[in-house]
Amino acid sequence: MTPDRAVRGVALLGVTVLVWGATFPIGKDAVAVVDPYWLSAIRYAIAAPCFALILWRVEGARAFDYEGKRGIAALVGCVGFAGFNVFTFAGMQYTASEHAAIITALQAPLTALAHWAWRGVRPARFTLACVAAAFAGVMLVITKGNVRAALAGGSLHGDMLVFVGAASWVAYVMGVIKFSGWSALRYTTLTSLPGAGAIALIALGMTVLGVVEVPRGDTLAAAGWQLGYLTFLTALVGVLCWNAGIRALGPLNAVLLGNLVPVVTFAIRIAQGHRFEAIELTGAALVIGALAANNLFLRRMLERRAPSM
Repeated sequence: MTPDRAVRGVALLGVTVLVWGATFPIGKDAVAVVDPYWLSAIRYAIAAPCFALILWRVEGARAFDYEGKRGIAALVGCVGFAGFNVFTFAGMQYTASEHAAIITALQAPLTALAHWAWRGVRPARFTLACVAAAFAGVMLVITKGNVRAALAGGSLHGDMLVFVGAASWVAYVMGVIKFSGWSALRYTTLTSLPGAGAIALIALGMTVLGVVEVPRGDTLAAAGWQLGYLTFLTALVGVLCWNAGIRALGPLNAVLLGNLVPVVTFAIRIAQGHRFEAIELTGAALVIGALAANNLFLRRMLERRAPSM
């Protein structure tokens, strides 16, 4: 890897970390104005066509051929985009943005467990220890050491919804196995299109049931910049920089830097005047430390398996 490529990769992933880290505080503000269903629907009514336009410009019209995989692409897109967005933003109505950030960081451990359950690939003992440490750290953050008090406050309901959202995205990541030979941009685009449709149907269904109302113009205007951020920066710039950063630095380096997303969220919350208890910061440090330690462990394992020259 050349120094220029490394610098470019770090810069791209740095943009992603900053953008995604701010997503949770901004998303928390947004769902206080616009319900999570229409918020998600509006985001991807814009983002999915933008992905399609970029794919068309980069790979041409042939890239829109599903190659007989339209059904599985629709299923994966609905689970990933609809599941992650609807559950995560619904959960953020009830819980803190830092909780959402730290729970979402569990996607890497959840992926290891999913590989074990689905493909029979048992993680190494060290990885399992890191998974346990990460989950323990999350529990410290969301309960502050007092599960009964957390249950009484109602935030655990939101935390569970965010967890389901994170698990939905893990299923989406696992789904890439079915699309070997597709670029990251093509996979993102051809799954986001049906995913956007599913989100729209959910929002319409909730509206028909009387759970929510179609947002009025003044409501959307009140959350205008938040919607713009969540659509263009989080869904477009963040994802594109992430994919480009992976190509430049490789998946392990990208995931290692991606572990800093909760750090950005916590920093923003501190800047907003929120005062964290020591046990919350300890839990967050435990999660990030466990994720980083497992990343470095996997890196060493790959280096040992690499053929010597």
